[in-house]
Amino acid sequence: MSAPSGDVAERATAGFTDQYGGEATGRWAAPGRVNLIGEHTDYNDGFVLPFALPMRTVVAADRQDDERWTVWSELSEETITFGADDVAEPGRVTGWGAYVAGVVWALRDAGHAVPGARLAIASDVPLGSGLSSSAALESAVLAALLDLGGLDLSPERQPRLAQRAENVYVGAPTGIMDQSAVIRCRAGHALFLDCRDESVEHIPFDLDAAGLAVLVIDSRAPHRHADGEYAARRRSCEAGAKALGVAALRDVAVDQLDSALARLDDEETRRRVRHVVTEDQRVLDTVALLRAGRVRDIGPLLTASHVSMRDDFEITVPEIDTAVEAALSAGALGARMTGGGFGGCVLALVETGRVEAVAAAVTAAYAERDFTAPTTVPVLPSPGATRLP
Repeated sequence: MSAPSGDVAERATAGFTDQYGGEATGRWAAPGRVNLIGEHTDYNDGFVLPFALPMRTVVAADRQDDERWTVWSELSEETITFGADDVAEPGRVTGWGAYVAGVVWALRDAGHAVPGARLAIASDVPLGSGLSSSAALESAVLAALLDLGGLDLSPERQPRLAQRAENVYVGAPTGIMDQSAVIRCRAGHALFLDCRDESVEHIPFDLDAAGLAVLVIDSRAPHRHADGEYAARRRSCEAGAKALGVAALRDVAVDQLDSALARLDDEETRRRVRHVVTEDQRVLDTVALLRAGRVRDIGPLLTASHVSMRDDFEITVPEIDTAVEAALSAGALGARMTGGGFGGCVLALVETGRVEAVAAAVTAAYAERDFTAPTTVPVLPSPGATRLP
């Protein structure tokens, strides 16, 4: 999870000055996110419970008069420029610039008069770790363009527009969770999102007060067949819902699960359905515990979620399972893979005084198996997208 040294907002400001001269009109930040619990429930119209990370993407920007957008990225150390013709339809801007162009396209397609702009982007959200670096980029750019143009788009509508930029312009089939979390999360809270109607509730998640931290462990596992396997899992869920005569697996109540599974002929489909139905219930149970202030008690639910992903949904890999097992053996109250699977990150709920010991245990377990060393960072629930002072 290494990033260039120095404060990310200051790096964006310095990048703007170096590339364009003068000072930016402002700086806008959007965080990465981690999903506390609720995996592969989003496209089944279910429930998720993400929170925002302290790692952020920051955009320093100002307006320019013509319908052109010039963007410098700290990561690639390159500058790209595109105009109105380039954002007239998806696919004309590619690479990392597509995420920026996609936001411009989505705003224009929704009828907004998007101002031309110069932007400088810096980030400490790790890439390729399942922490929503793409949603952070889109949401920071969106916040900047909305302010620069004085555009009227409520926070409730912003996630859907950012998602459309990624789905249609970039061509990545993400759900609504990432953008919702990145834009709408609050410090000290997890975001309880109903993926059917997109309603949200901010659930208190005060780790500091409980003497706890969430340790995020980047497994460093290369993603293995993630795209094809993700699509296969989605097809299985859709087939299960169709066989059960429901609009989505969210409509199967956990107390009806045994009878529902008995109506399915295929064992693999039964396992997929069981994961989704029980995972939805684990989200609801986690929310109930957090509402009651019982933060420590969510640990077993996190671990049960991982077991379900490993055994029923079959989306973990050896590095991920090793990290979970080592964290639990070292005293974590609960641990699970987070994200779509086949690589990515693990989160562990850890006593503040045990963070270093748990991190060391995971690193040692990796060394014993000759895995690439993991990286670890303790995190607290942080604010969503915002303009910086």
